[in-house]
Amino acid sequence: MEKETKSNLRRRAMSFILLLGLVSLFGDIAYEGARSITGPYLSLLGASAAAVGFVSGLGEFVGYALRLLSGYLADRTKQYWTITFLGYALNLLAVPLLALAGRWEIAGSLIVLERLGKAIRTPARDTMLSQATNQVGRGWGFGIHEAMDQIGAILGPLFVSLILFLKLGYQEGFALLGIPAFLAILSLVIARVNFPKPQDLESRAVDLEDKKGLSGLFWIYNAFIFLSVVGFAAFALISYHFKANSVVPDAQIPVFYAIAMGVDALFALLVGRLYDRLGFSVLLATPLLTIPVPFLVFSHSYWAALAGMVLWGAVMGIQETIMRAAIADLTLISKRGLGYGIFNTAYGLALLAGGSLLGFLYDISLTYIFIFVVLVEVASIPFLATILRRRKR
Repeated sequence: MEKETKSNLRRRAMSFILLLGLVSLFGDIAYEGARSITGPYLSLLGASAAAVGFVSGLGEFVGYALRLLSGYLADRTKQYWTITFLGYALNLLAVPLLALAGRWEIAGSLIVLERLGKAIRTPARDTMLSQATNQVGRGWGFGIHEAMDQIGAILGPLFVSLILFLKLGYQEGFALLGIPAFLAILSLVIARVNFPKPQDLESRAVDLEDKKGLSGLFWIYNAFIFLSVVGFAAFALISYHFKANSVVPDAQIPVFYAIAMGVDALFALLVGRLYDRLGFSVLLATPLLTIPVPFLVFSHSYWAALAGMVLWGAVMGIQETIMRAAIADLTLISKRGLGYGIFNTAYGLALLAGGSLLGFLYDISLTYIFIFVVLVEVASIPFLATILRRRKR
């Protein structure tokens, strides 16, 4: 009887993971499709290059920095579903509304609003997802979710490309992206109706409420996250190099990005399985795979650039899968929303700091980028070694 109960629990947990995966798949079609054309759209509405850069930077900052507050509120109120719905509503409804923006200032506000929605819903959603992944394996569960997420990230820009190919225009494109946005909300409603209490999927029912705060290992882990991510080059800088140096034809640059997203999806499943078997040691692949990336993508060789994007996609698969899964293994249930909020804030700050510094170094010399990436990635390894040593004890 007990075995049947566990089997049923695993089945229900997998159903919940797949439903949240569908939400992310449709959601990514909507907002990743929109993000693929927001730059040209803002320019069409009269925005300067500086304004486009400001809107993009502000959106990314809001999208990560506010996750700390939303994670804290999710844990304090326990209203994980309410916060998730609020975040997705802002995140997704902002996309079709872009079709009605007559000024770049309005469009820019909607772009920032879309990122705000993502900031609000991510810690609460990841907390509920972690409760289900405990039944099927943290790495495997997050890997499935990330793979479905990246399928949407690939389909979204392709969907928009088809719309533009058919000469329908940007406004029609944003309006039609309302269809996957609606399907994402519908999938979320179905998940809420069928799983009103996802915490029931967590087999570790006893949470030690008398243990206040987050463990020392949690903070060491976030130091590792920051250092390993700060040396990871943003695609905006990579694509700039491709175009400025004619390494990759303009028409193929989006294809290179789509290839990286495909590798991300496949690698997420692989490292998810490995994490469930080998634990935190799998994270060593992050600095080891990140180090060769700049040497390849900032070269002047087409095939080296392609190989670099494959590695870039593999690292993204790790970051979006087992980096998130590990947070659930380092936090109590009652602190998990806050834990995800802190993790996402550290991740966002690393992207901001790394992107700014690598861009600055690019204008000086590529050699400085190579040296910086090697130093910070090597510096991250002792923090991971400390985690492995303490967990083994």
